[in-house]
Amino acid sequence: MSTQLIQVDIVIPTHTKYLELIGNIGEQLVNKLDGYDGDKEALAYHLNLVLTEATANAIKHAPDQSQGTDTIRISICIDDNQLNIKVFDHGQGFDLEAVPLPDFDQPKESGMGLFLIKKLMDSVCYTKTPQHNVLEICKTL
Repeated sequence: MSTQLIQVDIVIPTHTKYLELIGNIGEQLVNKLDGYDGDKEALAYHLNLVLTEATANAIKHAPDQSQGTDTIRISICIDDNQLNIKVFDHGQGFDLEAVPLPDFDQPKESGMGLFLIKKLMDSVCYTKTPQHNVLEICKTL
């Protein structure tokens, strides 16, 4: 498969009312892919879920939102056979490797997001810099 270059950058306030929009953008991108011969419906669903979960986590752990000035930037790039998502935030950050697996015997309302992202995508890494935090998610198409 050879796909065209698609680059989408979105900046949103740290507010959950934008989650559906972010997920829908991911779905629409997949639906517009030329040359992808895999299951577009499954990929669209997975991308919606991954984008929504990653953005929700960034919002949840954002700095004090009472000022309403903090933002999250989501960058989605599809080039050749690679899907690359980067979620930039200004939260306190975390250690990706220290996040425990969810308790499947007694599931909670939260705590499944990173697990699902890791299961659905090929690689997930997290970097904290003085300017921002970056959750980078990749999938080979």
